[in-house]
Amino acid sequence: MISVERSMALERPAEEVLRYLADFGHTVEWDPGTEACVRLDPGPVATGSRWRNTSRFRGRRTDLEYRLEEYRSDRLVFVGHNSTVTATDDITLRASGDRTLVVYRASLRFHGLARLAAPFLTGEFERLADAVAERLPRVLAAH
Repeated sequence: MISVERSMALERPAEEVLRYLADFGHTVEWDPGTEACVRLDPGPVATGSRWRNTSRFRGRRTDLEYRLEEYRSDRLVFVGHNSTVTATDDITLRASGDRTLVVYRASLRFHGLARLAAPFLTGEFERLADAVAERLPRVLAAH
C-alpha cells in the first residue's frame, strides 16, 4: 500500500472548504492527475454520493468509481475502486476563525499483480501529493 499525507493552511472558513471539497467533481481543479470527474447520482452531495474519476498516471488513463463514505463537519472520506486499485482520500478539517487547516491523506491499495509495482510508484505519488498541496490553497483562494 502507498500512503501520502499533506497539511495545508487555507485562508477560508472551514464551512466553505468543506462544501467545496465534499463535491469530488472539483478534483479536476486541484488534483493534477485528474482529467475528469463526473457525478453519477442526482441530488445534494451526501454520504453515499458517487463520481466517476478519470485520471492519468504515468501516461495511462484510468477510471475509478468513488463514493463519499463519510461526510462530517470535520472529515470527508472518499473511496474509489477499479479492478487494479482501491484509493482512499481522507480529508480532515480544523477550523481556526476564518482559517482552516486541511490534512489530506491518500492511500492506494493495489490488487493482483499490480501490488508488485507499488514500491516503485511511491515517489511519483509523493510528487502528486506535493502538487496537490501547492494547488489546492491557490484554487480555494480564487474561489
